[in-house]
Amino acid sequence: MSDTTTRGNAYLTPGAVVGIVGGGQLGRMMAIAASRLGFFTAVLSPDVNAPAVQVSYQHIKGDYDNRRALSELTERADVLTYELEQIPLEGMQWVSENAYLAPNIHALDVSQDRVKEKAFLNSNGVPTTAWKECRNVADVKTALSEFACDSILKVAFGGYDGKGQEKVLRHAGASDIAKIWDRLSLGQEMVTILEATVDFDCEISVVVARDKAGNVVPYDPVRNHHENHILATTVVPAGIDPAIGEKAQTLAKTVASALEYVGVMCLEMFVTTDGELLANEIAPRPHNSGHWTLDACLIDQFEQHIRAICGLPLGSGNRFADATMQNILGTEREKVGLYFPNHNARVHLYGKEEWRPGRKMGHVTILDRLLCDPAA
Repeated sequence: MSDTTTRGNAYLTPGAVVGIVGGGQLGRMMAIAASRLGFFTAVLSPDVNAPAVQVSYQHIKGDYDNRRALSELTERADVLTYELEQIPLEGMQWVSENAYLAPNIHALDVSQDRVKEKAFLNSNGVPTTAWKECRNVADVKTALSEFACDSILKVAFGGYDGKGQEKVLRHAGASDIAKIWDRLSLGQEMVTILEATVDFDCEISVVVARDKAGNVVPYDPVRNHHENHILATTVVPAGIDPAIGEKAQTLAKTVASALEYVGVMCLEMFVTTDGELLANEIAPRPHNSGHWTLDACLIDQFEQHIRAICGLPLGSGNRFADATMQNILGTEREKVGLYFPNHNARVHLYGKEEWRPGRKMGHVTILDRLLCDPAA
């Protein structure tokens, strides 16, 4: 730990240590940003060759609920953050009581539980699709009748990238619902939410940064396209009505402020065919749909996150080029070489060893309408 800083100080100085819980690609890009600003990083991950571990100063090997490993991380770091929300809340609660954790434990708690998340959004004036908490088949049947439309049944805890959810048809009977329930529950007790489907024009998201003083810097709204429930492409500008874009930024800023958030977060939303905005999910961390900022903004989302949690002033979120970000998945290894001849493309690979279907191995950002020609 740096002897020039104290946990919770107004700002950290070069040489301080940023502790990161999680060893994935988001942690990797956090660590690179921290290094540029003169900070060291210590990563807690059970994988000795995780993407973030490869570029960090220190590695603490252990599971995310390992109290010894968490204690070691808090001792080494001047500030702690996390790069994924699928981590045991109890361990992170302990961290928050013994060190400076940003984002705070409230943000993690809300984002881990879809029931809490939807209730939080609605209580703060952020609209969502109609939803109901369901604890058994009868609850689902009742909610389905109330919605009178096809719906999506989602587990309250642990689902991501389309996992832990299934469509329930409007006229599904109790036996059909029971089969869906059994597939999701795997024979265990579970809490779910049923969400009414909506007709939407597109899916968008807004990444925002908020500092300790409450200053909020939004990035431009982006349009997202998913394939098999996994983000495939992000495009900015989003091609939506400017008034909708401004409202989307306002909603994201509202969520960040209500959470008393410190760091970078993302709010995913639907733009309905009626031009309304409905919030879908909160991501309490830098987000896949914000990766384009690495190449099209002066201050990218990862540096912004490090600035915020270390008490440094936030930078500009202004965009200097249009951009398309495409994820590189585990079945697309041969595609990587095709991007290099494009002078407006920048490839980012995450250092993962095993290329397998559906796994995010990297991304490429293709710029357009540049202020200057990088090939000149």
